[in-house]
Amino acid sequence: MRRVLIVGSTGSIGTQALDVISRSDSLEVVGLAAHSNAELILEQAAAFDVDRLALADPDAAARAAARWTAGEVLAGPEGLVALITESECDLVLNALVGSAGLGPTVAALGEGIDLALANKESLVVGGELVMALAEATGAKILPVDSEHSALFQLVEAQSPGTVERLVLTASGGPFRGHEAAELEGVTREEALAHPTWDMGGKISVDSATLMNKGLELIEAHHLFGVPYDRIDVVVHPQSIVHSLIHLNDGSSLAHLGYPDMRVPISYALHYPERPDVPVETLDLAGVGELTFEAPDTGVFGCLRLAKQAAATGGTAPCVLNAANEVAVHAFLAGELRFPGIAQVIERTLEELPPGPVGHFADLLAADAQARETASMLAREGAGATRGEDQAAQAPGRTPSA
Repeated sequence: MRRVLIVGSTGSIGTQALDVISRSDSLEVVGLAAHSNAELILEQAAAFDVDRLALADPDAAARAAARWTAGEVLAGPEGLVALITESECDLVLNALVGSAGLGPTVAALGEGIDLALANKESLVVGGELVMALAEATGAKILPVDSEHSALFQLVEAQSPGTVERLVLTASGGPFRGHEAAELEGVTREEALAHPTWDMGGKISVDSATLMNKGLELIEAHHLFGVPYDRIDVVVHPQSIVHSLIHLNDGSSLAHLGYPDMRVPISYALHYPERPDVPVETLDLAGVGELTFEAPDTGVFGCLRLAKQAAATGGTAPCVLNAANEVAVHAFLAGELRFPGIAQVIERTLEELPPGPVGHFADLLAADAQARETASMLAREGAGATRGEDQAAQAPGRTPSA
């Protein structure tokens, strides 16, 4: 029986992981953690007979502790870490969103616990240090993102030195094919309406800006040790081909299937076994056609910025990620227009020259500085936006197209 602890159990990945575990005879849940959804995590704890929980939000943890007498509720980021280090689990699934996932990643790997990683920001922010930690303790990192799970399965089957290139596929998001001017009036609801995947708010917006694919490119570099100039991104709106690799003999291999996150989740949780998953087998004739196109980095500047930060290295990817989290939050709060996300990120990178990374403390300092700078720039962008809107609505004025 494999003892599994889920960090981020109330989110999209976490709830689907619990669905996978409920169908398995070889997995047992020994701990659950989330940010602030006290109500749902208590329901999950009762359903899976778990007696230790952690909530990163102290107020939510206090509410849960007041309602729950069947076990212990740990509080704050340190509570998440304590849950991991004291649980005697065999595998941690890190499904948190954002750089908040770095702490649980480091805690698991530092204890030599295998990590099923759905938190791409752990590697975007702390790639070299995280991979070195895993190597030092012997802990495995099993990717959960559909693209990286596909690459993991493809690459693992090849002999060393035979993989020439990695190709990450992207759906293109809800605004594929749009011109830059069309993105000025994008609403929160439109950005969250992903055409293929059912995801949380932040990841959905990242998909709409193509930042998600930029973060995944950085993650792939660290996971597979492939230089950035040998990792490509291609837009594939059907989301049937999850990723592919090019080999040294001119052949290419692809991982295909209907989009269902339970497949890569199950593979990571059961690795190296491959149990049944209740997902329909791919019918290519029914799909009809598979199309591919290059991403438009002129319109979707976030992917371009991610590539630049990746090539720059040092603290640049950490700054990129922090600025993106701030800008996306401002957009979701109605304080920043959609194109302002890329603008805030670009200006933050310009104002904060990259520095070397020798310790996790360097990343924490860079993250804090980037958030402060991006928050200031987002407020400036929000003020400019309000001024433009007021001017457009003034008597005798009509909004520009």
